[in-house]
Amino acid sequence: MKPTIRLRLTLAFAVLLLGTCATVLAINDALLYNSLYAQINGSSEEQSQPKPTTDAEDLADKDARKAHALAVQQTLAADLRAGALRSAAGPSAAALAVAALLGLGICWLLAGRMLRPLRTLTAATRRISQDRLHERIALTGPRDELKELADTFDEMVTRLESSFASQRRFVADAAHELRTPLAIVRTGAEVQLARRDSTPAEWEASARRVLSAAGRAERLLDGLLALARSDSGVLAAEPHDLAVAAATALADADDEAEQAALTVISDLRPAPVVGDPALLDRLAANLVHNAVRHNQEGGRVEVATTHDDGIATLTVRNSGAVVPEAEVDRLFEPFHRLPAQPSTRPAPVRSTGLGLAIVRSIVRAHGGAITATPNADGGLTVVVTLPAHDHGQFPVVMAPQNFP
Repeated sequence: MKPTIRLRLTLAFAVLLLGTCATVLAINDALLYNSLYAQINGSSEEQSQPKPTTDAEDLADKDARKAHALAVQQTLAADLRAGALRSAAGPSAAALAVAALLGLGICWLLAGRMLRPLRTLTAATRRISQDRLHERIALTGPRDELKELADTFDEMVTRLESSFASQRRFVADAAHELRTPLAIVRTGAEVQLARRDSTPAEWEASARRVLSAAGRAERLLDGLLALARSDSGVLAAEPHDLAVAAATALADADDEAEQAALTVISDLRPAPVVGDPALLDRLAANLVHNAVRHNQEGGRVEVATTHDDGIATLTVRNSGAVVPEAEVDRLFEPFHRLPAQPSTRPAPVRSTGLGLAIVRSIVRAHGGAITATPNADGGLTVVVTLPAHDHGQFPVVMAPQNFP
């Protein structure tokens, strides 16, 4: 069994405490020894000073006696110092042992108190699961490293809760959207099979309804796949031009724009970037088709691309119904649609509600930014900015032009 952090902290603190106490006792014994040595040597030197005399024999005799007395005093001094040190060693050892026991206990309590927030964090982590993401640690106390760790964990759980909620909502919306065309197909087939006397015209009408529902389901699945692909990150890093992507999208939407009598204005200048060409083409196509479909009869669509200061920009502006400011951010959520308004024309193909969600995901995958701003007279202006690719320029794709 490995020692716990609390035990390791206790042992580390105790070793530090014992080392400090032992050092203090050693210094104290050294000072005591030096003090005793100095006092005894001082008294011995005073007694060994020769006194003046006139008799040579008496002088020699006195010197001999003094030398003997000095030797005896030095022996006694050495014995006294040794005895003093021996008498101090016992209490010192006892004091060190008591300090060790007290130190271990105090260090154990202090380590437990210091690690208490970690136990709280561990218990909260064990409680939190996919179904209990609403719980938080909410650690109180001073703003130290443990408090910062707990707050960081709470922020991570908050992001996870939001992500799980968004995923559940997305799955529910996707299931609902797919259920509708499948229900149409199944109902139409059951009705036709139940009617034995159906005419060829009725069979043809039923088949058209089935084809329409199947096309709707196919578009939805295609959008889901594009969204999943863009969420997984950029799969390729190849030079591409947003002007080319926008020109292709305008060409694809030309028939639909002509049926609605829309005025399309394009100003496509080179906007080289590096990324996944398929995703970048899908980005431009979604923006252009949204601008064409969510428009009014005889309205306008403006598409422009530029390249300036290392930033490639794609701007799509359209007329149409007034978009509430509070609804702009929600337009980028999957399956969110604005309610139909009288000023807008009915779209020939029902929107899947994934267009702008896919655009935002593609922009994020390429390290760019996207903003949407409601126009004062109705409609929306969407601006996409991506890091430009400066190694090599592309020719101008389409000069500014107007065509009904």
